[in-house]
Amino acid sequence: MEHRAYWATKQLNMDLNAAGEKRLLQLNELDEFRMEAYENAKLYKERTKKWHDMHIQRRVFEVGQQVLLYNSRLKLFPGKLRSLWSGHYTVTKVLPYGAIQVSHENKVTLIVNGQRLKHYWGGDFSNQKSTVQLEKPE
Repeated sequence: MEHRAYWATKQLNMDLNAAGEKRLLQLNELDEFRMEAYENAKLYKERTKKWHDMHIQRRVFEVGQQVLLYNSRLKLFPGKLRSLWSGHYTVTKVLPYGAIQVSHENKVTLIVNGQRLKHYWGGDFSNQKSTVQLEKPE
């Protein structure tokens, strides 16, 4: 087997030292491509994180403020016009690391993540339905 490999190398007039150097250069080039891909991935992740952090809404809650709570369970029920935000709650305590203690009118107290809350700026509204009769234009 070795004899045939030597014969093939001699027949093709191949220099083993030059082939070995070429192979080392190819391996070094492969390492450079790998490092470049690693750097590109790192830059992409940094830019994506910067864009994401820029679009996060910073919400600061104080005791006594009115807030709405995101109710993720409503996603299970169909209805594209259904609001995913439930009733207005009152902030009773601001805990460390973004946790907020809220209470409802019926004395239910919850501790929730601050990202599930948003400020409630509206006043009370009537839940009664009203109808308006439209007349046909002439």
